[in-house]
Amino acid sequence: MTPTVVIQAVINGLLIGGIYGLVSIGVSLIFGVVKFVNFAHGEFLMVAMFATFWMWQLLGLDPYVSLFISVPLMFLFGACVQQVLFRRVIGGSDLPQIFLTFALGILLANLALLFFRADVRTVRTPYTDATINIANEIFISWPRLIAFLVALALSGALFTFLTRTDIGQAMRAAAQDRDTAMLVGIDPDRVYRVAVGLASALAAAAGTLLMPFFVVHPYVGAQFGLIAFVVVIVGTLGDIRGALLGGLLLGVVESLGIQFVGADSGRILVFLILLLTLILRPSGLFGGRGART
Repeated sequence: MTPTVVIQAVINGLLIGGIYGLVSIGVSLIFGVVKFVNFAHGEFLMVAMFATFWMWQLLGLDPYVSLFISVPLMFLFGACVQQVLFRRVIGGSDLPQIFLTFALGILLANLALLFFRADVRTVRTPYTDATINIANEIFISWPRLIAFLVALALSGALFTFLTRTDIGQAMRAAAQDRDTAMLVGIDPDRVYRVAVGLASALAAAAGTLLMPFFVVHPYVGAQFGLIAFVVVIVGTLGDIRGALLGGLLLGVVESLGIQFVGADSGRILVFLILLLTLILRPSGLFGGRGART
């Protein structure tokens, strides 16, 4: 085990961890504001990945250009899902919420299977294999680096939005106390639509950023959705900063596991971290005082 190999594995883990964090932030945002766990969040990412692929295949749009289409469209999609479906089970018991979101995820995955079949697809661009070479020892993938930097920028933009804008502060108020927020003139339904829309937009951004170096198929959402829920549990459910840090941490753990234990062992270490977190610190590694946005 040489220092160069370790550094390369850590860099690779951080780069994919940024995407894990971006997806997980959406899960935490919905839970923190709406008090609702969306088990179909991974399928939202899958929809955005297919949209990005077909915009490239049919229209020749570069994936980074298609960000400006997929992100707003998924915001509208998420807001509509909140208004039509999620709103009907908010405030009730957990079981209807779980069944509804699981059913939605299964529906989206099977619709993708029906229309696009189980074929694995990817986007090949001139920069797909481009790398930054550091001393002929460490190689950084350009698409992964761009995805990481954009993920950090979007995370920072969301945090600024929540703390510096009126609607962001209204979302925080509704998350803390819905009834009190209503007394001061905040419309919870509007706040919830924005929260689910933003979470869906973040999933769309993550899916679009993945396409230059990852594959899409109808069940890719389950893969990232599972990681997202591990991340938010480790990073504290409902905590946006914890979701980002948890994503980076588990990305590094997975990468080191793949490098030094085996190609199939990265996820084993990730779930080991999950089990240890649940045993030793059930509230999450980066929180402890309850969910917060």
